[in-house]
Amino acid sequence: QVQLVESGGGSVQAGGSLRLSCAASGRTFSAYTMGWFRQAPGKERDFVAAINWSFGDTNVADSVKGRFTISRDNAKKAVFLQMNSLKPEDTAVYYCAAGPGMITWYERTQEMKYVYWGQGTQVTVSS
Repeated sequence: QVQLVESGGGSVQAGGSLRLSCAASGRTFSAYTMGWFRQAPGKERDFVAAINWSFGDTNVADSVKGRFTISRDNAKKAVFLQMNSLKPEDTAVYYCAAGPGMITWYERTQEMKYVYWGQGTQVTVSS
């Protein structure tokens, strides 16, 4: 079993920054893909970014490319999402998720591939 706990959400003005953290516990994470998804009110949950825990390679959604960065700290068993130049359209509940390590780049963007999910953290960006 894997437990994921997100933190770092909050309210910020447009152009500001936030850093989300996802603390992982339970089974070893060396074989996992870790992802961030977000869900705005009335919308479906969308892919934001993913990282392979072992190799550190990442992919990021086009909508946040150049503004958001995903990283991980193996020793702390934590994954981070650094969000810069935030826009009102980034307002959403952000979820951390863990899935199989050996999946394709496309599969990383698909929420159905992820097995474990955190409870989410709210990010609100005001104009």
